[in-house]
Amino acid sequence: MQLFLIRHGETVDNVAQVYAGIKDSPLTMHGSLQAERLGRFFTKKGLLFSHVYSSDLQRATKTANAICTWNDAAGANKVQVIVKEVLREQDFGFYEGKPFYPRPRDSHKSGKENHRSQHENDPDFQDVESKESMDSRMNTFLADNLLPLLFDEQQQEHIIAVVSHGIILSHLWRCFLRILPKNSVTLMPGLSVGKGGVTPLEYLGGWSNTGYLELDIQRKSLAATEPAKSKSSLESPISQSIHKDSLPKLHDYKVTIKTVNGKEHMQGLKRTKGGVGSSKFDEGQKSIESFFKKQKMG
Repeated sequence: MQLFLIRHGETVDNVAQVYAGIKDSPLTMHGSLQAERLGRFFTKKGLLFSHVYSSDLQRATKTANAICTWNDAAGANKVQVIVKEVLREQDFGFYEGKPFYPRPRDSHKSGKENHRSQHENDPDFQDVESKESMDSRMNTFLADNLLPLLFDEQQQEHIIAVVSHGIILSHLWRCFLRILPKNSVTLMPGLSVGKGGVTPLEYLGGWSNTGYLELDIQRKSLAATEPAKSKSSLESPISQSIHKDSLPKLHDYKVTIKTVNGKEHMQGLKRTKGGVGSSKFDEGQKSIESFFKKQKMG
């Protein structure tokens, strides 16, 4: 199985620097072009996705649809985006739609943490979604969607895209990492992450807009390392009930990290001058690429 964890394209609220978790911020013109570039890039690499999952927020679904459009043009089978509310970004509560709070001077707290400590007892204050809640959501997504596909031994060549949001993708990655045995995750030769290549696996990602984490997930060959087993002992866990509170350990699997925050598709992509690139993407625009070509000609 190949798995791509992908962040959505740039949004209006990204540019405005306001908190947008469950707030349904639209893509900018630049963000839509990022999504188009990503879909075309995957197609040129020969990647034909079997499943494309997306958060139900429009910035993710529109990015996912761009991937599917290019995917369908190159492949024999039409792939529909599978929309999942569980893949939404962290709920920022009181902070939704509000500008980033600056970090106070001489404080180790972030601006948001400082504001929270001052206002958490206010009657109308709604706190941000907890890490435990996000972990629970991602364990549910793993149990209901990714693990059944991984355990489907009749379809080991699944290529899966999960299009979501930066914070929740980090939780999805860490939840997946927890069910992998120690030393089963390796970096692709030549791949270096962080300063000196020493970033802990738990903190990989760092998703830019349309940046992606690429994983190759394979079942280990048991024949060379273990004595022969009966057919019943080798049955796939697909026949077992998978529950989010007791996810099975993936003892027989290994993961190779092939790309971290992949951005190759954005090489040479520049924001259109005059503020056009930062404006909301117009659904009526016939072709996002033709729009930019016209701008150059004018």
